[in-house]
Amino acid sequence: MTSQKTLRTCSKGHPYYKSSDCPTCPACEQDSKPDSGFLSLLSAPARRALEHNGITSLQQLSQFSEKEIMKFHGMGPASLPKLRGALQEQGLSFKG
Repeated sequence: MTSQKTLRTCSKGHPYYKSSDCPTCPACEQDSKPDSGFLSLLSAPARRALEHNGITSLQQLSQFSEKEIMKFHGMGPASLPKLRGALQEQGLSFKG
């Protein structure tokens, strides 16, 4: 069984097809992806999960435990090694 995709248009005029109720436009999402920094290492759902929770710097990230981060909608286990590595490069770590 396949999902029915519907044609949508975002507020910037990009047409796109989606089968879920997710309102995210793929073109806008690609435009908003950072070119550098730890957020650029993550998938779009994981990046949005951090941004939605006000985490845009490694210093902010270090105030959370791994368990807290994993509770964010959109955050998956594949993101943790990337986040750990980015924190370690700056001499930081997740909250103990």
